[in-house]
Amino acid sequence: MSWGTELWDQFDNLEKHTQWGIDVLEKYIKFVKERTEIEISYAKQLRNLSKKYQPKKNSKEEEEYKYTSCKAFLATLNEMNDYAGQHEVISENMTCQITAELARYVQELKQERKSHFHEGRKAQQHIETCWKQLEASKRRFERDCKEADRAQQYFEKMDADINVTKADVEKARSQAQLRHQMAEESKGEYSSILQKFNHEQHEHYYTHIPNIFQKIQDMEERRIVRIGESMKTFAEVDRQVIPIIGKCLDGITKAAESIDQQNDSQLVIEAFKSGFEPPGDIDFEDFTQPMKRTVSESSLSNSRGDGKSEPKFGGKSKGKLWPFIKKNKLMSLLTSPHQPPPPPPASASPSAVPNGPQSPKQQKEPLSHRFNEFMTSKPKIHCFRSLKRGLSLKLGGGPEDFSNLPPEQRRKKLQQKVDELNRDIQKEMDQRDALTKMKDVYIKNPQMGDPASVDHRLAELGQNMEKLRLEVQKFEGWLAEVEGRLPMRTEQTRRQSGLYETQNTSAVNNCAQDRESPDGSYTEEQSQESEMKVPATDFDDEFDDEEPLPTIGTCKALYTFEGQNEGTISVAEGEMLYVIEEDKGDGWTRIRRNEDEEGYVPTSYVEVYLDKNAKDS
Repeated sequence: MSWGTELWDQFDNLEKHTQWGIDVLEKYIKFVKERTEIEISYAKQLRNLSKKYQPKKNSKEEEEYKYTSCKAFLATLNEMNDYAGQHEVISENMTCQITAELARYVQELKQERKSHFHEGRKAQQHIETCWKQLEASKRRFERDCKEADRAQQYFEKMDADINVTKADVEKARSQAQLRHQMAEESKGEYSSILQKFNHEQHEHYYTHIPNIFQKIQDMEERRIVRIGESMKTFAEVDRQVIPIIGKCLDGITKAAESIDQQNDSQLVIEAFKSGFEPPGDIDFEDFTQPMKRTVSESSLSNSRGDGKSEPKFGGKSKGKLWPFIKKNKLMSLLTSPHQPPPPPPASASPSAVPNGPQSPKQQKEPLSHRFNEFMTSKPKIHCFRSLKRGLSLKLGGGPEDFSNLPPEQRRKKLQQKVDELNRDIQKEMDQRDALTKMKDVYIKNPQMGDPASVDHRLAELGQNMEKLRLEVQKFEGWLAEVEGRLPMRTEQTRRQSGLYETQNTSAVNNCAQDRESPDGSYTEEQSQESEMKVPATDFDDEFDDEEPLPTIGTCKALYTFEGQNEGTISVAEGEMLYVIEEDKGDGWTRIRRNEDEEGYVPTSYVEVYLDKNAKDS
């Protein structure tokens, strides 16, 4: 099967067909090029998508990626980034192995095709030239033969005419002989040219054209093979990245399988655990029985009529609000915001205290009166210094010892701070060791540098390390204090809590004396003060020269009280003191011994004598 023998007369059609084959090849190149552009665009969109959902550095969103589900999502984003990279590899390989190669091949193919068809046209022009020579020789031979016949007929006519002279007859004879001689020469030339044409024609159709058409056939077959190989390469480029894409998908699957719901639940506990005990039960208060009030008009504590102090609103956890209650003033009225005061000694009973006119006994107000008082009264600022501190914490970053946080969260923050300081100390130690080695090298090789040049830096590092160690000691002291107050925790819990450090709790500082009970318990009433947003500079200027709270009466200590908790004050039996804040219903009265010494004592331990003006107000 050869084009030279089968298609010897289809030169023009072969020329059109080969041009169509080149067009098909260029169309395939364009297809692959558009595919590479799609792969590049897809990879770019995947990368942008992965980047869009990456957590922003130093943001709250970054802290959320401690949960296993978020870590799995982050791993998915990273795998999608690698997945996009494989599509970039597909585009690059297709461009290099298919598009560029086929573009060069098309140029070579066009040049080869042009050469073959130029050679075929040249052979056609040669055979056409031979054909024209043959036709010219044939016409000349035919013309000479006709001229010879006419000359012979004229001679015979002249020779038969008796009126013609002999000279005319001889002239006609010689002319006829000349024409016959020219006809013979034309015949010989025609015969020679005919033989030559037949030979050339045979060579043209059986040698030259088959060879040229065979070259064109080989060229076309190579084009077909090349486009087939390109299609295989097209598939192979995709197949080469399938294992890596499979690994990316396996990574996503592995990340999904690594999600641990129990671990995430434990992280939620570590993030938001306050360390408080749940509130105890609230005892029933029987309003049908006459009840005596304490010396403080606003007190909701027990009457001193019996010899023991009975808590009204629960057991040991009476003074702590439920941490999840938001701004529930009614609950703050019903349950005391402070720790229950200790009962007075059994040796003496408050009933033995003379009930003078300074502390009249009255029945407790109904709960509706307390609620109306809450609805109609305006909030009072009992401690400007504490309020200023709370607002500064609201506007700033909080106190250094994180005392504004619940115990558990405070412990975590302190532990984070200690770990951070230890890392800084380790960095300083590494720098010191490096500089020490450098100094040793300088001492051994003075030409490399002056050993004294690093002494100043070594001294600075020593000072920095000393400062950092002092900071570590300070924070470790606070940490030990917090851990001493927290319930006993197992070693496993400590290890778990050390794994999940960065906690983000939104808490503001409470008023030191109005919102914290003497033992440092945490209440929800701080949220009311945290709502007051005042510029820190204006507020500081306003309360820099604050005045101490005025006295509203005096009191006499009935028993000795050892104020061991923070915020309390020790008193001796029979001691006279000033009252600066009466009992708010939690069983504590705030007193002052002198300008610099004040605190809380149990209301049942003192006999209060309020001023008349203070009562009226």
